[in-house]
Amino acid sequence: METQLEKMTAAMELAGCGRHAAEKAAMLMEAGMEDDLIHHLRLCRCEKMDDLHRLQKQIDCLDTLIRQMKKKD
Repeated sequence: METQLEKMTAAMELAGCGRHAAEKAAMLMEAGMEDDLIHHLRLCRCEKMDDLHRLQKQIDCLDTLIRQMKKKD
Protein backbone atom coordinates (compact mmCIF):
# COMPACT_ATOMS: atom_id res chain seq x y z
CA MET A 1 0.00 0.00 0.00
CA GLU A 2 1.33 3.41 -1.00
CA THR A 3 2.03 5.86 1.82
CA GLN A 4 0.88 9.48 1.86
CA LEU A 5 4.50 10.53 1.31
CA GLU A 6 4.84 8.25 -1.73
CA LYS A 7 1.58 9.56 -3.16
CA MET A 8 2.71 13.17 -2.76
CA THR A 9 6.10 12.45 -4.32
CA ALA A 10 4.46 10.68 -7.26
CA ALA A 11 2.02 13.55 -7.74
CA MET A 12 4.83 16.09 -7.71
CA GLU A 13 6.71 14.03 -10.30
CA LEU A 14 3.58 13.86 -12.45
CA ALA A 15 3.22 17.64 -12.10
CA GLY A 16 6.75 18.09 -13.40
CA CYS A 17 8.28 19.32 -10.16
CA GLY A 18 11.97 18.72 -9.85
CA ARG A 19 13.60 16.19 -7.56
CA HIS A 20 14.81 18.96 -5.25
CA ALA A 21 11.26 20.28 -4.81
CA ALA A 22 9.91 16.79 -4.11
CA GLU A 23 12.68 16.10 -1.59
CA LYS A 24 11.98 19.37 0.22
CA ALA A 25 8.26 18.58 0.30
CA ALA A 26 9.01 15.13 1.71
CA MET A 27 11.22 16.64 4.41
CA LEU A 28 8.52 19.13 5.37
CA MET A 29 5.86 16.41 5.44
CA GLU A 30 7.99 14.11 7.58
CA ALA A 31 8.73 16.99 9.97
CA GLY A 32 5.01 17.69 10.34
CA MET A 33 5.44 21.22 9.01
CA GLU A 34 2.10 21.33 7.22
CA ASP A 35 1.90 25.11 6.78
CA ASP A 36 5.41 25.21 5.33
CA LEU A 37 4.57 22.26 3.07
CA ILE A 38 1.49 24.02 1.74
CA HIS A 39 3.55 27.17 1.15
CA HIS A 40 6.19 25.13 -0.70
CA LEU A 41 3.54 23.45 -2.87
CA ARG A 42 2.02 26.84 -3.67
CA LEU A 43 5.45 28.12 -4.76
CA CYS A 44 5.80 25.09 -7.04
CA ARG A 45 2.37 25.85 -8.44
CA CYS A 46 3.32 29.48 -9.07
CA GLU A 47 6.37 28.35 -11.03
CA LYS A 48 4.15 26.15 -13.19
CA MET A 49 1.73 29.05 -13.73
CA ASP A 50 4.63 31.27 -14.80
CA ASP A 51 5.66 28.56 -17.27
CA LEU A 52 2.09 28.37 -18.55
CA HIS A 53 1.89 32.13 -19.06
CA ARG A 54 5.25 32.16 -20.87
CA LEU A 55 4.07 29.37 -23.18
CA GLN A 56 0.74 31.13 -23.75
CA LYS A 57 2.59 34.24 -24.93
CA GLN A 58 4.58 32.09 -27.35
CA ILE A 59 1.39 30.50 -28.67
CA ASP A 60 -0.22 33.92 -29.04
CA CYS A 61 2.78 35.03 -31.10
CA LEU A 62 2.42 32.01 -33.37
CA ASP A 63 -1.31 32.63 -33.72
CA THR A 64 -0.56 36.20 -34.79
CA LEU A 65 1.91 34.96 -37.40
CA ILE A 66 -0.64 32.47 -38.71
CA ARG A 67 -3.31 35.18 -39.02
CA GLN A 68 -0.86 37.47 -40.82
CA MET A 69 0.08 34.73 -43.26
CA LYS A 70 -3.59 33.94 -43.96
CA LYS A 71 -4.25 37.60 -44.78
CA LYS A 72 -1.61 37.43 -47.50
CA ASP A 73 -3.55 34.72 -49.36
